[in-house]
Amino acid sequence: MPQPRRNQISLVDTPYYHCISRCVRRSYLCGIDKYTGQTYEHRRGWVEDRLLFLSTVFSISICAYAVMSNHTHIVLHVDKSAADDWKIDEVLRRYHKIHKGTLLTQKYVCGDKLTPGELITFDETVELYRKRLYDISWFMRNINEHIAREANKEDSCTGRFWEGRFKSQALLDESALLACMAYVDLNPIRAKVEKLPKTSKYTSIKKRLLALNNKQQQPKNLMPFIGNPKQNSPKGITYSLENYCELVQTTSRSIINEKTDHIEKYQSPILQQLGLDSAQWLILVTEFEKHFFCAAGAELMMNIFKRHTHHQRIRGMGKAKQLLKRA
Repeated sequence: MPQPRRNQISLVDTPYYHCISRCVRRSYLCGIDKYTGQTYEHRRGWVEDRLLFLSTVFSISICAYAVMSNHTHIVLHVDKSAADDWKIDEVLRRYHKIHKGTLLTQKYVCGDKLTPGELITFDETVELYRKRLYDISWFMRNINEHIAREANKEDSCTGRFWEGRFKSQALLDESALLACMAYVDLNPIRAKVEKLPKTSKYTSIKKRLLALNNKQQQPKNLMPFIGNPKQNSPKGITYSLENYCELVQTTSRSIINEKTDHIEKYQSPILQQLGLDSAQWLILVTEFEKHFFCAAGAELMMNIFKRHTHHQRIRGMGKAKQLLKRA
């Protein structure tokens, strides 16, 4: 039975979440239809463009993503504190980029004076919009509904485009976060549709590698790697971008050759910091969804999350002990 979102998302435990949406109808609806030969590859671009656009609207950053032919993976970071600090004008500026709002919010934006009675309703509406702008469900809704409308318009049909609700996994510690990001970035490699991360279309790792190899700034629509955090450092992932990209590329070679030798020889600084060996890492980045359901992290973090979300049990606790016991 599907779990309510309040049992899957707990911002007091973690701001990081892995979200997966799958297509319905045919298995290659976003790729190439093997029955007719018609290509729908351009729809993957729709998803990527919409995803990157929404990251500029919501107080939600993108850590990793992969748009596959029949499903999408996204790793998100929710910044509730940033949304709480927004002024009224900022909340409405952002929200009106994706929704019309109400007559009162439009009236306020136009500079018209609101009556005391209208102000009460207006303030409640602004707070509702503020909450929506750091709500993962609203973020995913604004991706999936938009893509479904465009696809149905193109197909001249009605009905579902996505397979019900998106799946969400809470990433409770750094090991779970980095492993899940790599799992997402390596999705085309595991699916054998790409041979190299740098050629993996519609993925975050391609964008990061392109910027890194060309000695450019990190992609502005992706949450940055900031290395060791210092005072007044920007928000970001506290590891080196170079080390992460090298680890992902080395892992891709191990997946293709079905060996751990490449990772063992590389001696990744990230794996050393996380306390993971090459065998643990390879299982995590190839079987992440198989072993973890609504949350992933070390045993202690899983138990805390279970208590906060009122779960009687959480699937994956045994694997957390085995794979993340030293993290």
